Amino acid sequence: MANELNSANLPRILVVDDEAAIQRFLQTVLDAGEFSLHRAETGHAALAAAAAVRPDLILLDLGLPDLDGVEVIRRIREWSPVPIIVLSVREREDDKVRALDAGADDYLTKPFGIAELLARIRVALRRSVQQAPEPVYRVGELEVDLPRRRVTAAGAEVQLTPTEYELLRLLVTHAGKVLTHSQILRQIWGVVYLEQPHVLRVNISNLRRKIEPDPARPRYILTEPGVGYRLRAE
Repeated sequence: MANELNSANLPRILVVDDEAAIQRFLQTVLDAGEFSLHRAETGHAALAAAAAVRPDLILLDLGLPDLDGVEVIRRIREWSPVPIIVLSVREREDDKVRALDAGADDYLTKPFGIAELLARIRVALRRSVQQAPEPVYRVGELEVDLPRRRVTAAGAEVQLTPTEYELLRLLVTHAGKVLTHSQILRQIWGVVYLEQPHVLRVNISNLRRKIEPDPARPRYILTEPGVGYRLRAE
Protein backbone atom coordinates (compact mmCIF):
# COMPACT_ATOMS: atom_id res chain seq x y z
CA MET A 1 0.00 0.00 0.00
CA ALA A 2 1.23 3.47 -0.82
CA ASN A 3 2.38 5.59 2.10
CA GLU A 4 2.29 9.37 1.94
CA LEU A 5 5.51 10.90 3.20
CA ASN A 6 5.21 14.59 2.39
CA SER A 7 2.68 17.35 1.90
CA ALA A 8 -0.07 16.65 -0.59
CA ASN A 9 0.55 20.08 -2.12
CA LEU A 10 3.86 18.92 -3.56
CA PRO A 11 4.24 16.87 -6.77
CA ARG A 12 3.21 13.30 -5.94
CA ILE A 13 5.69 10.57 -6.86
CA LEU A 14 4.75 6.90 -6.61
CA VAL A 15 7.82 4.66 -6.09
CA VAL A 16 7.16 1.06 -7.12
CA ASP A 17 9.93 -1.29 -6.02
CA ASP A 18 10.01 -4.38 -3.78
CA GLU A 19 13.58 -3.75 -2.56
CA ALA A 20 13.61 -2.00 0.81
CA ALA A 21 17.11 -0.61 0.16
CA ILE A 22 15.97 1.09 -3.06
CA GLN A 23 12.90 2.48 -1.30
CA ARG A 24 15.09 3.95 1.44
CA PHE A 25 17.56 5.35 -1.08
CA LEU A 26 14.85 7.06 -3.12
CA GLN A 27 13.22 8.38 0.04
CA THR A 28 16.53 9.95 1.04
CA VAL A 29 17.09 11.42 -2.43
CA LEU A 30 13.57 12.71 -3.03
CA ASP A 31 12.30 13.49 0.46
CA ALA A 32 13.81 16.96 0.66
CA GLY A 33 10.68 19.07 0.66
CA GLU A 34 10.27 18.90 -3.12
CA PHE A 35 8.00 15.88 -3.53
CA SER A 36 5.25 13.96 -1.81
CA LEU A 37 6.34 10.31 -1.83
CA HIS A 38 4.12 7.24 -1.94
CA ARG A 39 5.25 3.62 -2.07
CA ALA A 40 4.13 0.31 -3.49
CA GLU A 41 6.00 -3.01 -3.38
CA THR A 42 4.00 -5.06 -5.91
CA GLY A 43 2.40 -4.59 -9.29
CA HIS A 44 -1.14 -4.91 -7.97
CA ALA A 45 -0.39 -2.46 -5.17
CA ALA A 46 1.04 -0.08 -7.76
CA LEU A 47 -2.13 -0.24 -9.85
CA ALA A 48 -4.27 0.43 -6.79
CA ALA A 49 -2.03 3.29 -5.65
CA ALA A 50 -1.97 4.85 -9.11
CA ALA A 51 -5.77 4.99 -9.06
CA ALA A 52 -6.09 6.16 -5.45
CA VAL A 53 -3.19 8.64 -5.23
CA ARG A 54 -3.25 9.93 -8.81
CA PRO A 55 0.51 10.56 -8.76
CA ASP A 56 2.18 13.19 -10.90
CA LEU A 57 4.94 10.72 -11.77
CA ILE A 58 5.73 7.02 -11.24
CA LEU A 59 9.18 5.51 -10.68
CA LEU A 60 8.81 1.85 -11.58
CA ASP A 61 11.00 -1.21 -11.22
CA LEU A 62 10.33 -3.96 -13.78
CA GLY A 63 11.18 -6.92 -11.54
CA LEU A 64 8.14 -7.01 -9.28
CA PRO A 65 7.09 -10.16 -7.36
CA ASP A 66 3.61 -10.51 -8.88
CA LEU A 67 3.33 -8.64 -12.19
CA ASP A 68 6.02 -7.79 -14.71
CA GLY A 69 6.63 -4.06 -14.76
CA VAL A 70 5.82 -3.88 -18.47
CA GLU A 71 2.35 -5.25 -17.75
CA VAL A 72 1.92 -2.60 -15.04
CA ILE A 73 2.80 0.07 -17.61
CA ARG A 74 0.30 -1.31 -20.11
CA ARG A 75 -2.51 -1.39 -17.54
CA ILE A 76 -1.83 2.16 -16.37
CA ARG A 77 -1.68 3.40 -19.96
CA GLU A 78 -5.23 2.11 -20.50
CA TRP A 79 -6.53 5.04 -18.45
CA SER A 80 -3.72 7.42 -17.45
CA PRO A 81 -1.02 9.49 -19.22
CA VAL A 82 0.98 9.90 -15.98
CA PRO A 83 4.74 10.05 -16.69
CA ILE A 84 6.45 6.73 -15.94
CA ILE A 85 10.22 6.44 -15.49
CA VAL A 86 11.54 2.89 -15.32
CA LEU A 87 14.37 2.20 -12.87
CA SER A 88 15.68 -1.29 -13.52
CA VAL A 89 18.74 -3.52 -13.37
CA ARG A 90 17.72 -4.95 -16.75
CA GLU A 91 20.29 -3.66 -19.24
CA ARG A 92 19.22 -5.56 -22.35
CA GLU A 93 18.05 -3.41 -25.22
CA ASP A 94 14.91 -5.48 -25.77
CA ASP A 95 13.83 -4.91 -22.15
CA LYS A 96 14.17 -1.16 -22.64
CA VAL A 97 12.32 -1.25 -25.95
CA ARG A 98 9.47 -3.33 -24.47
CA ALA A 99 9.03 -0.89 -21.58
CA LEU A 100 9.16 2.18 -23.78
CA ASP A 101 6.86 0.69 -26.41
CA ALA A 102 4.40 -0.19 -23.63
CA GLY A 103 4.21 3.49 -22.70
CA ALA A 104 7.09 4.31 -20.34
CA ASP A 105 8.43 7.83 -20.76
CA ASP A 106 12.02 7.14 -19.79
CA TYR A 107 14.36 4.34 -18.67
CA LEU A 108 17.29 4.47 -16.26
CA THR A 109 19.46 1.44 -15.55
CA LYS A 110 20.49 0.78 -11.94
CA PRO A 111 22.81 2.01 -10.57
CA PHE A 112 22.10 5.55 -11.73
CA GLY A 113 23.35 8.98 -10.75
CA ILE A 114 21.22 11.11 -8.43
CA ALA A 115 21.68 14.23 -10.56
CA GLU A 116 20.54 12.39 -13.69
CA LEU A 117 17.50 10.93 -11.92
CA LEU A 118 16.44 14.35 -10.64
CA ALA A 119 16.95 15.87 -14.09
CA ARG A 120 14.80 13.18 -15.73
CA ILE A 121 12.10 13.72 -13.09
CA ARG A 122 12.09 17.48 -13.70
CA VAL A 123 11.83 16.99 -17.45
CA ALA A 124 8.96 14.50 -17.12
CA LEU A 125 7.03 16.72 -14.72
CA ARG A 126 7.58 19.78 -16.89
CA ARG A 127 6.28 17.95 -19.95
CA SER A 128 3.21 16.69 -18.11
CA VAL A 129 2.08 20.19 -17.09
CA GLN A 130 2.95 21.93 -20.33
CA GLN A 131 -0.18 23.66 -21.54
CA ALA A 132 0.70 24.82 -25.04
CA PRO A 133 0.11 22.00 -27.56
CA GLU A 134 2.37 23.78 -30.06
CA PRO A 135 5.32 25.06 -28.00
CA VAL A 136 8.39 26.91 -29.11
CA TYR A 137 11.29 24.62 -28.32
CA ARG A 138 14.62 26.25 -27.45
CA VAL A 139 17.84 24.66 -26.34
CA GLY A 140 21.34 25.93 -27.00
CA GLU A 141 21.34 27.63 -30.39
CA LEU A 142 18.43 25.59 -31.73
CA GLU A 143 14.89 26.98 -31.88
CA VAL A 144 11.86 25.18 -33.29
CA ASP A 145 8.74 27.35 -33.58
CA LEU A 146 6.03 24.78 -34.21
CA PRO A 147 3.12 27.20 -34.69
CA ARG A 148 5.10 28.96 -37.45
CA ARG A 149 6.83 25.78 -38.70
CA ARG A 150 10.14 27.63 -38.47
CA VAL A 151 13.49 26.11 -37.45
CA THR A 152 16.62 28.13 -36.74
CA ALA A 153 20.11 27.03 -35.71
CA ALA A 154 22.75 29.53 -34.60
CA GLY A 155 20.42 32.31 -35.76
CA ALA A 156 20.06 31.02 -39.31
CA GLU A 157 16.85 29.54 -40.67
CA VAL A 158 17.11 25.84 -41.52
CA GLN A 159 15.38 24.39 -44.56
CA LEU A 160 13.99 20.94 -43.87
CA THR A 161 12.17 18.48 -46.10
CA PRO A 162 8.56 17.72 -45.06
CA THR A 163 9.65 14.37 -43.62
CA GLU A 164 12.57 15.89 -41.72
CA TYR A 165 10.27 18.52 -40.27
CA GLU A 166 7.69 15.96 -39.14
CA LEU A 167 10.45 13.90 -37.56
CA LEU A 168 11.78 16.94 -35.70
CA ARG A 169 8.26 17.97 -34.68
CA LEU A 170 7.66 14.51 -33.20
CA LEU A 171 10.90 14.73 -31.22
CA VAL A 172 10.07 18.26 -30.03
CA THR A 173 6.59 17.34 -28.81
CA HIS A 174 8.21 14.54 -26.78
CA ALA A 175 11.37 16.43 -25.77
CA GLY A 176 13.18 14.65 -22.97
CA LYS A 177 11.37 11.39 -23.64
CA VAL A 178 12.99 8.37 -25.27
CA LEU A 179 11.17 7.38 -28.45
CA THR A 180 11.89 3.88 -29.72
CA HIS A 181 12.69 3.14 -33.35
CA SER A 182 9.33 1.45 -33.82
CA GLN A 183 7.41 4.34 -32.23
CA ILE A 184 9.03 6.84 -34.59
CA LEU A 185 8.69 4.66 -37.68
CA ARG A 186 5.02 4.03 -36.93
CA GLN A 187 4.26 7.72 -36.38
CA ILE A 188 6.17 9.14 -39.35
CA TRP A 189 6.11 6.41 -42.00
CA GLY A 190 3.44 3.95 -40.90
CA VAL A 191 3.46 0.29 -39.89
CA VAL A 192 4.73 -0.90 -43.28
CA TYR A 193 8.12 0.64 -42.43
CA LEU A 194 8.57 -1.02 -39.03
CA GLU A 195 11.09 -3.45 -40.49
CA GLN A 196 13.07 -0.73 -42.29
CA PRO A 197 15.04 1.07 -39.54
CA HIS A 198 17.56 2.35 -42.10
CA VAL A 199 14.94 4.87 -43.26
CA LEU A 200 14.96 6.39 -39.80
CA ARG A 201 18.76 6.34 -39.50
CA VAL A 202 19.17 8.16 -42.82
CA ASN A 203 16.68 10.87 -41.87
CA ILE A 204 18.19 11.34 -38.41
CA SER A 205 21.61 11.69 -40.01
CA ASN A 206 20.31 14.27 -42.48
CA LEU A 207 18.53 16.18 -39.73
CA ARG A 208 21.64 16.25 -37.58
CA ARG A 209 23.70 17.64 -40.44
CA LYS A 210 21.29 20.55 -40.66
CA ILE A 211 20.76 21.44 -36.99
CA GLU A 212 23.74 20.14 -35.03
CA PRO A 213 26.89 22.27 -34.54
CA ASP A 214 28.88 19.03 -34.85
CA PRO A 215 26.82 16.16 -36.31
CA ALA A 216 29.48 13.65 -35.22
CA ARG A 217 28.93 14.72 -31.59
CA PRO A 218 25.21 15.58 -31.46
CA ARG A 219 24.04 17.96 -28.74
CA TYR A 220 20.32 17.94 -29.48
CA ILE A 221 19.22 14.61 -30.96
CA LEU A 222 20.68 12.03 -28.60
CA THR A 223 20.97 8.33 -29.41
CA GLU A 224 19.78 5.71 -26.94
CA PRO A 225 21.85 2.78 -28.30
CA GLY A 226 19.74 -0.05 -29.62
CA VAL A 227 16.56 1.66 -28.42
CA GLY A 228 15.82 4.93 -30.18
CA TYR A 229 16.33 8.67 -29.85
CA ARG A 230 15.72 11.44 -27.34
CA LEU A 231 15.64 15.17 -27.97
CA ARG A 232 17.53 17.08 -25.33
CA ALA A 233 15.14 19.04 -23.11
CA GLU A 234 17.52 21.18 -21.10
